[in-house]
Amino acid sequence: MAKQLTVISGNKIGGQYPLPVPDQRLKNFRAVMGVVLDDAQKTWGEIWKEFQGQVTEGVLVLPEAEQGFKPPCGWPEFLEKMWLLKHYLDYAKRFADGEV
Repeated sequence: MAKQLTVISGNKIGGQYPLPVPDQRLKNFRAVMGVVLDDAQKTWGEIWKEFQGQVTEGVLVLPEAEQGFKPPCGWPEFLEKMWLLKHYLDYAKRFADGEV
């Protein structure tokens, strides 16, 4: 079932498509940033869990870790989590700068 789409530009709304007021735009911005940063924090927490048992008090590396770190989830999943964290933070930065 084909639908016809109409392209509208930002300056030719004609009253048919109201622009969000500044308060609503800020609310939308905060909602998107909240979701992206929640995902970033969740991913950071998963990465941090991988270090449990290798690091104590968040600062001291145990002697067993000197033999080399091997994440319990495996390297592919660990590196994927690192990449996701970078992606979430990059998106949040670009979104906050108005580049998205």
